[in-house]
Amino acid sequence: MTQAVVKSLSLDEFLALPETEPASEFMDGEVIKKPMPKGRHSRLQGSLTTAINEVAERSRIALALPELRCTFSNRSIVPDIAVFTWDRIPFTNSGEIPDDFLLSPDWMIEVLSPDQSPIKVINKILSALKVGTRLGWLLAPDDRSILTFRPGQAPELVEGDDRLPVLPEIPLELSANQVFSFLVVNG
Repeated sequence: MTQAVVKSLSLDEFLALPETEPASEFMDGEVIKKPMPKGRHSRLQGSLTTAINEVAERSRIALALPELRCTFSNRSIVPDIAVFTWDRIPFTNSGEIPDDFLLSPDWMIEVLSPDQSPIKVINKILSALKVGTRLGWLLAPDDRSILTFRPGQAPELVEGDDRLPVLPEIPLELSANQVFSFLVVNG
């Protein structure tokens, strides 16, 4: 099954639509429904969100949020994990996380699903890099590899015990092998 592409709308028309399950995204004038996450996708998403928050949230460096709608530059995307540095989180006056994030994440992580177009996901990451996102990861569970993206640089393939780039302010060291080891639950 491939991603369903719906008729072209404006961003305002898209945002007026009810939310879908799984989420739909708005890119390049098209509405694209994300595939329903499966086991490996969910496990990697949850484990990475936890790993990032364990080192970044308590010290108010950054916050990783799963499946958060981010609307910016005529796009409305839902990264598998959106990471925002603390100073960019648009807290409400009462100090709470707002419902709407009208900015690109500092770091976005996508987990490629079997029925998902890698080109569409790469386009989503590249578009975010153009407007302020500083780092993107595309995890390919079948290949046990991670394609990393940084503004103005060629993508880099990270495999095995190679260390993954993270935002410099986040004290986290992970290799591709460590990320994919999250898939082994009873190990």
